[in-house]
Amino acid sequence: MPEKNLAHSKKARLVLEDNSVFEGVSFGHETSVSGEVVFNTGMTGYVESLSDPSYRGQILVCTYPMIGNYGVPAKKRDEFGLLKTFESGRINIRGLVVSDYSYDYSHWNAEKSLADWLKEEKIPAITGIDTRMLTKKLREKGVMMGKIVIGNDVKIDERVPADVVNEVSAKEVLKYGNFKKNIVLIDCGIKLNIIRCVLKRGYNAIVVPWNYNPLDLKEYFAGAIISNGPGDPKDAKATIENVAKLIEKEIPTFGICLGNQILALASGADTYKLKYGHRGQNQPAMMVGTERCFITSQNHGYAVN
Repeated sequence: MPEKNLAHSKKARLVLEDNSVFEGVSFGHETSVSGEVVFNTGMTGYVESLSDPSYRGQILVCTYPMIGNYGVPAKKRDEFGLLKTFESGRINIRGLVVSDYSYDYSHWNAEKSLADWLKEEKIPAITGIDTRMLTKKLREKGVMMGKIVIGNDVKIDERVPADVVNEVSAKEVLKYGNFKKNIVLIDCGIKLNIIRCVLKRGYNAIVVPWNYNPLDLKEYFAGAIISNGPGDPKDAKATIENVAKLIEKEIPTFGICLGNQILALASGADTYKLKYGHRGQNQPAMMVGTERCFITSQNHGYAVN
């Protein structure tokens, strides 16, 4: 880390609920914040991860050691009017923890540094942390609440708020596309690329709030998708009830991440919290009954029982 940056950085700490303390320096917004401490194993893609609504309420630890070297791109839009590269219009993590922040960035598409982006959106970040040791602790003990501390306030929140899905969901019905057929997307924290994938297949994407009953729509739709999102799926009670109504009507319904867990709960199954979840752009997934393995992008902390 260049000395000129060290000289202007405030000391910061990451404090976990088991009283572990990791010391480093701040490179984001200089404020203290609590959140569920989780890790992401992706080697690239921090722009997509930070803007992913599924991380709402969480402090993200990057296992790849050097972060920030390619900066942050401008918010350009595609042919559907959706932001490129970003998964939403804002940063959704509560805080960022990295081993080695690259103060100097270089990329043809970069508009600003990661630190500048974090400061604009008032997100704290800490560098100089032994993220290998931290990740091993989270793998052995499981994800836990923690706090990025700048100053002396070390009181840690007890859990991610139960209304976190409401924070990231659309507040009204939105329609994307100008096609003849419709797919309903129940927005529990939807990533923009899910909307893009529906549009590329020739369907309009009708995005409804997490607690909206799709059967109240006047427009016909061929099927429904329950999106990804943050928090405990059992907290999204209104979504579970509405999905159960879709199942009763035998409407084709597909769930992604949190949406898959909500679909399971609506079908009478159960969910449970994973020890440390699966988060990253490089998660291996075997196709059952074959010897094929796919490298997948995943971000979830719960599973279907």
